[in-house]
Formats: sequence, C-alpha cells, structure tokens
Amino acid sequence: MKATAAPIKSTAADSSMWDPEERMSRDELEALQLTRLKQTLAYAYERVPLYRSKFDDAGVHPSDLHELGDLARFPYTTKEDLRSTYPFGMFAVPQQQVARIHASSGTTGRPTVVGYTSGDVDRWATLVARSLRASGVRPGYKVHNAYGYGLFTGGLGAHFGAEKLGCTVIPMSGGQTERQIQLILDFEPDTILCTPTYLLAIADAMTAAGIDPRSTSLKNAVLGAEPWTEEMRHELETLMDLDACDIYGLSEVMGPGVAGECVESKDGAHIWEDHFRPEIIDPFDDTRVLGDGEPGELVFTSLTKEALPIIRYRTHDLTRLLPGTARPSMRRMGRITGRSDDMIILRGVNLFPTQIEEIALRIPALSPHFQLEITRPGRLDELTVRIERREDSSTPESAAAALELSAQIKMHVGSTCTVQIVEPGTLARSSGKLRRIYDLRRNTDPAPAQGSAR
Repeated sequence: MKATAAPIKSTAADSSMWDPEERMSRDELEALQLTRLKQTLAYAYERVPLYRSKFDDAGVHPSDLHELGDLARFPYTTKEDLRSTYPFGMFAVPQQQVARIHASSGTTGRPTVVGYTSGDVDRWATLVARSLRASGVRPGYKVHNAYGYGLFTGGLGAHFGAEKLGCTVIPMSGGQTERQIQLILDFEPDTILCTPTYLLAIADAMTAAGIDPRSTSLKNAVLGAEPWTEEMRHELETLMDLDACDIYGLSEVMGPGVAGECVESKDGAHIWEDHFRPEIIDPFDDTRVLGDGEPGELVFTSLTKEALPIIRYRTHDLTRLLPGTARPSMRRMGRITGRSDDMIILRGVNLFPTQIEEIALRIPALSPHFQLEITRPGRLDELTVRIERREDSSTPESAAAALELSAQIKMHVGSTCTVQIVEPGTLARSSGKLRRIYDLRRNTDPAPAQGSAR
C-alpha cells in the first residue's frame, strides 16, 4: 500500500544541490568504488591485526582484488569480531587520532565499540546532511531531533548532519513526550527526526491532549533505527499531514546516513555507494552472493572510514538491492522485511514483526500498537498477538477485527495464532527502538529478542 492520502509538502532538491558523487554515472561510481576498495583492504590489512589474521586464514591478500566481484573472496566481519576485540582492538589509528567513540548498549553481551577520526566525523555529517536533503529537509529549517543522544549513534549523528546542512537543531533527545509536544508547538520546527514508532506515540499523545497532530508546523519526518512498513508510512503521513522518509544506518558501518530515502520517490533508501559497497548474501549459505533484486542478508564494506574500516560486515538485515531511481547511479534498498536474528520460527514457519504490522494496518479497527508473545504451554510453541483497538472502534468491530487478523496471518504467513484485542494505551510505548517480541518460553521476565541493531 503506497501512502497517497497526505500531500507531498516537501519538494525534491534541484540536482544542482546534489553532491558531485550523486551525479556520477554508474560506471564512474563503480570505478571510484574499486579504487577506494583496494585502498580500504590494504589499509585494514596493514593496521588491524584481526583483519590481517582473518585474511591470512582465508588465504587472501588485498592485492587479490582486481575487480569488484573479487570482494566475495574476503571473509566477513561480524558483531562477535567487535566484541572479541573489545574495546579498541578494531581501531586502525592511534588513540590520539580518535575524535569520538560510540558504543552499543551491551544488553546482549559485551557492547560493540566504534571510533571516528575527525575526518570520519566530517564525512558522517556530510552523508547525514545528504540523506536529510534527499528526504526534503532544507537549509534554514528548524529540526526537532528526538533521537537519543549519548553513546547511541542516532542523536549526535543526526545532529551533526542537520547542522552540516545548515539547519537549526533542537536537541531534544528521546523521552519526555509531553515536553516534546510542547516544544513542537512552541518552537514550530519544520522537521522531526525519531523512530517511526515514537512519532506514532507523539501523535497519539497529542490526540489524547486534544491537539490535532495535523495542525503542527511539521512538514516532514526522517525516521529510522527500526524496520517499518509502507502501511506505517501511510498511517503517519495521514495522521500528521507530513512526508515521512526512511534513513538507514548502523553503528558498526557508520551510524545513520548510510542510505537515505528521496522524498520525490519514496521508494526505498538510496545507498550512498561512494562510501559503502553493499552486497546481498544468502543468509543460510553465506558462500552465495546474490544478484540485484534477490532477497537476502545485507552486507556492507566501508570505503572511506579511517578509525574503524569495516570489511563485509553482516548486518542481519533482510532486504534486496534495486536499481536507483531519484539517484539513478546509487542502488536502493528494498524495505527491510526483518532481521535474520529476530525471525520467529513458529512450528516451521518463518515470521517477522513487520509482517504482522503490514497486515494489521489494513484492518480499520486495529491500531499500529502490538506485541508478539511466544509461549510453550505444552509441547508446541504458540503465538499470541496482543494489539490495541482504535479509539473509535466498537466492541463488535474489535471482535471481528481479531478474527480477521488471525485469518489473514494464517493465509499470508502460514502461522496459526491467538489475537487479543486490548484497550488503547495499554501496551508499552518507547522513545527509541520498540520491543515487539516477548519470548516467554523460558523465562518469566525475559530479555527482549534481538531487534534491529543500529
């Protein structure tokens, strides 16, 4: 379902505003990639002991790369590599050249630590600025930044990029939803930056306070840090009368700004391939690199990073590579359908939270707020979908919606589930990455299943 209800309030940037690399032909871009890839492989081999060891064990040397396809001969980098070298073993420069350090929360083990030289920080800001511009943000806009600040890359990454673009940044960070709303009303920003589910929470809180979410000054939202669907875009654009575009990134590769969606097309985030070489691999057979258009796991190699070069990093994000549109030479990412490490395997059927979101938002009585609970009361796993009804849906409508959702999940996904309709405002909201999956098979107070790591 494409978002058609809300008008496009932001306009596409004239090509004269693009960076020179955005205007390259595909041949020019791939020539640049090959030059930078050769430099990056040699740089990582010379400066990072882990890469020297991994390359040697795999029987490859940077000089073995003669064309872009040769990258498939080199070993992958995983999150475990960063954890095993904690904290600074993956850095390629001396500590005095590291301008900034970020890290993951470490809730599922040792945190992953990433570093940036001053040059890295400047390039990062440039790519975030490019992403924001592509999504309709313009110099002089007031930008309300509700991504979390601190060790998480989202807040500061978005902040520096918006400043680089020439915007006025309101560094609100996450949480304090009532204050978020007050500042939006008082400061009248043009753009908001946050996760899609938190923007939904802000809109719901506005409605509960008697404020029409469509009446604010916001023209556009640049949303990331978690997978979201076209149905969620339609929901947010209709609810708030703005343009909602995706921004993609992850800490290990850079942070936000690895790819950005163009407001004129809204057809997936264009990857900034002058700085990153993407691949799609078979997540069940990682010796297979898949062609454009084939779904699989996204892998990235950095081409310009100094402090932390990253070679063939397995993101676990499941998507496909598509031809460029608004930026013809830069390939696009299809919508992320899920992560290979947050996939639920229920009685042999693979299921992702985004599939539930896509189906539920086609049923008028159901809201976008839901949780998935997995239990094992007997010998078999069982799935319960707990989902809020909309404020204006009646009890009979909600009961019918529960039956319809259960039937649609069975039809389109192949899983049998129980659907529980709960009252509006019952389920938890989050200012960051929203927890969707509650695995109750082993623990009474479980840790969340791994979500979209950014």
